[in-house]
Amino acid sequence: MNFILIKFGGNAMISDKIKQNFCYQIKSLKDSNYKIVVVHGGGPFIQSILDEVGLESKFINGHRFTGEKSLKYIEMALSGEVNGDLVRSLNNEDCSAVGLSGKDAKFVKSIIRKDMLDGVEVNLGRVGDVIQVDNKLINTLLDNGFTPVISPIATAIDGKDLNINADMFAGHLAGSLGVDSYVVLTDVDGLYSNFKDKGSLIKNINIKELDKYNDAIVGGMIPKIDSIKIALKKGAKSAQILNGSKENRILDYLNNSSDIGSNFN
Repeated sequence: MNFILIKFGGNAMISDKIKQNFCYQIKSLKDSNYKIVVVHGGGPFIQSILDEVGLESKFINGHRFTGEKSLKYIEMALSGEVNGDLVRSLNNEDCSAVGLSGKDAKFVKSIIRKDMLDGVEVNLGRVGDVIQVDNKLINTLLDNGFTPVISPIATAIDGKDLNINADMFAGHLAGSLGVDSYVVLTDVDGLYSNFKDKGSLIKNINIKELDKYNDAIVGGMIPKIDSIKIALKKGAKSAQILNGSKENRILDYLNNSSDIGSNFN
């Protein structure tokens, strides 16, 4: 298991301590000859800039509604502030990080997402779904020792940009690349059958059995689980949800601590 795609985001990004530990782990893995791709979100930064400019922010089925006006500020937060900061932090650890988005070389193709809420189709604005990934750019970077750090913005068929949920973006990319491990970092230990019961962490799950946990898959966990389904169906060999707020969680998991987090196959 030496090819990993990691989805990094959420509140972990606003903690310098957590971010520093994340970069340390990436450096440790690269020193052990792992190939690593990082996809990031940036929810807190997006919320901050939308609040600053007075634009409403709302979520539908775990996806952020993205109006025409909102999109340019969302891209500023993701591809500007967040991507640049993460690339700099990784390169301070000599990780040879390169920042890009799905727009670069049009390596990610997307269409406007259609979603349903209570049986009715809803408009999510400039929110996208990935329909195709061209692996050439990413593989070229990996083959030359670089660490791609990717923000989830892509260009649609109509030539306009789309905001893609970072989990979904990462799942498509992980599947297309056929990674050994697709790691989703969040601020909880994994998927619980009953979130109020911390003893109900589901440690090993076959995706064919996920339907029986539908009541536990709510809010921001919806796109995470959807992304894992996509990754595994498209070619990723395994997937994990790990608590990125805990020190060295990725290294601990890869050192055969399979009881950490939730493992999907």
